[in-house]
Amino acid sequence: MKGNMMIFASLCLLLFCMVPVNSKPIRSTPQVANPIALDMAVNSVDDMNFGCTETMMDKVTKEYFQKERAAWQMDTDVNRCIEKNSKAKALTRYHIEAICAYTSDRVYKSFNEEVRTKRGDYGSSFQFHSLHFLLTSAIQISNNNYYCQTVYRRTRVEFTGEVNQIIRFGQFASSSLKTNLVNFGKKTCFKIETCSGAFLGNYSVFSHEAEVLIPPYEMFNITEKITDQSEVKMQGLEDCEVVYVLKSVGGKSNLNCKVVNLMRVQ
Repeated sequence: MKGNMMIFASLCLLLFCMVPVNSKPIRSTPQVANPIALDMAVNSVDDMNFGCTETMMDKVTKEYFQKERAAWQMDTDVNRCIEKNSKAKALTRYHIEAICAYTSDRVYKSFNEEVRTKRGDYGSSFQFHSLHFLLTSAIQISNNNYYCQTVYRRTRVEFTGEVNQIIRFGQFASSSLKTNLVNFGKKTCFKIETCSGAFLGNYSVFSHEAEVLIPPYEMFNITEKITDQSEVKMQGLEDCEVVYVLKSVGGKSNLNCKVVNLMRVQ
């Protein structure tokens, strides 16, 4: 499928388908000096593989997985996570390895940096085709009914955005069903209605985090920007400096099935 793919909330047939309490925060947004503008993340690797999942799975398992797996930096925690979930029925072992690697935090930073910025390299020198596909597929399988839920995301970074602006995170955004995972920060917080994100549960290395993983292609409307501390407290995020309230408005994929389409023209 070529061109942009727009998906709105009414298209429920689409297979659209978090922030630790231990001493070391994981999967947190890296601190930066300047504010980050919330936008549509136009340079994102946002392939949702709609209409080409089986072909892409074959490409991943036969080519990308073995070539790219070393970059996942598997360690003891990851291997323990994989074995813990070895009898999972809904997901394949490939999916489980991807989730365990991502939630261990060893590859999170470099992976999401590429997902946010390497649109032009996707299908060629992008380093994480297999991890990107398997996380996307796992999210879609785990939330195949397009179930909407309210989740929370904390950061140490100042984000800027305006009410009624449509945005994407443009990366795999870790969020949580919990409001009190303060180790992730309080500079900018998000209260998010996601309809594409999936609850990872016991698949995560840190299952106590109650993580919901949001894919890069999901779009959100900023419905509120809350700075008044009494109103912030009402959101359950009383220590946050600012809270953006986001509502899912579907998804947008600029790279839908790009790898498969490249295969077809070769």
